Amino acid sequence: MDVLDLSRWQFAATTIYHFLFIPISIGMAFLVAIMQTAWVRSGSPRWLKLTKFFGKLFIINFAMGVVTGIVQEFQFGMNWSAYSSFVGDVFGAPLAIEGLAAFFLESTFLGLWIFGWEKLPRKAHLACIWIVAFGTALSAYFILVANSFMQWPTGYTLNHKSGRVELTDLGALLGNKVAAITVPHTLAACFLTAGALVLAVAMWHLMRRRDDTESASAWRSAAKLGAITTLIAGVALAVTGDIQGKIMTDTQPMKMAAAEALYHTESPASFSIVTIGNLDGTAEIWSLRIPGLLSFLGTGDFNGVVHGINDINHEYQSSFGPGDYRPNIPLAYWSFRGMIGLGMAAAALALLALWTLRRGRTPRRWPMLAAMIATPLLPLAANTAGWIFTETGRQPWIVFKLLDTAHGVSPGVGVAEVATSLIGFTLLYGVLAVIEVKLLLRYARKPLASTDITTSDY
Repeated sequence: MDVLDLSRWQFAATTIYHFLFIPISIGMAFLVAIMQTAWVRSGSPRWLKLTKFFGKLFIINFAMGVVTGIVQEFQFGMNWSAYSSFVGDVFGAPLAIEGLAAFFLESTFLGLWIFGWEKLPRKAHLACIWIVAFGTALSAYFILVANSFMQWPTGYTLNHKSGRVELTDLGALLGNKVAAITVPHTLAACFLTAGALVLAVAMWHLMRRRDDTESASAWRSAAKLGAITTLIAGVALAVTGDIQGKIMTDTQPMKMAAAEALYHTESPASFSIVTIGNLDGTAEIWSLRIPGLLSFLGTGDFNGVVHGINDINHEYQSSFGPGDYRPNIPLAYWSFRGMIGLGMAAAALALLALWTLRRGRTPRRWPMLAAMIATPLLPLAANTAGWIFTETGRQPWIVFKLLDTAHGVSPGVGVAEVATSLIGFTLLYGVLAVIEVKLLLRYARKPLASTDITTSDY
């Protein structure tokens, strides 16, 4: 493997690992805020206990997300300095705003929330967690704006003399149409993930402690909140995903064609349920398709034209010179389906949980408990598949139509250096994973009564 391959593997590994924590942190911040709001409005002790219980899980996850996120920015200077030099004036703007505004906002008010129990007035303390929640969403917005520039560059001018892109329109950058739909789609995924986690923990306690009437009532409320959140998020993902597919067809037609393994332009274009291609993904051998559905998903018209992989590749060769402009087709195809299928499975399990909880019932059989415990793993895997599709489906571009990935790596970094850092980060993240899982399991298994804690316990 060369420097390019190793650098891509390292960035993929650290990014995927980091994004395991981000959706939980964003979604859980809002759910904890909702729980605390229910306590402030009703005065019910069960909502206070649930707030503190899930607040502890949120803090553990938030801390791990911060630690792993620091590495992400280091890599832009370590392995991708050519990319940073080329787009730093544009790409760095939203990241700087995120760090100086959104992250400071959420971290400051999180500190007030952690240490403000019994010190701040109830409503002021409640306002702190809501500010934290909106701060996490604001952070996501600015980071996704930066990523959306890589997908569909806007608000820039290419300075041919310096060989760099320069920010000329902040409004166009912040209002990028790719970001406009990517943000709500990603936030919906965050709520899906956090809702599934709350549902799983609550159902585990409910099924194990159903004889404890007071505790069972609280866990039932949490389970319903988690299930409803997961279901609503699932619907939001479907709606925003449909819009995102149409924007993707307009801005990145190759990615849409790769997602469906569509090799030749079709009108109407069929949707592939299953496609079997040759080993290098350059041609289709057999497929099962639904006529006209891809045209509707991509254009809103069942007879719309969807351009194929081979035709787009020839067009790019004419515009940008000789080369292969096709991404890894099997990877794009299956990661796209993994994203959709795993997310739908999580929503289906949430619906099943609501059905089993109807009219005060409590499920008793172990298969249901096993299904609920597995529920949070589905959106986490779906998020990973979604980002793999988003980033690999854009290849060979690191900035679409402006800079290819091969020219974004650091020119002075060797194979040994990247390999060493890759091994080091992998081992470090492996240790952090063990710590994270142990901490979450340790506190998630505690009975609700023991969560009536003081500030010092945070």
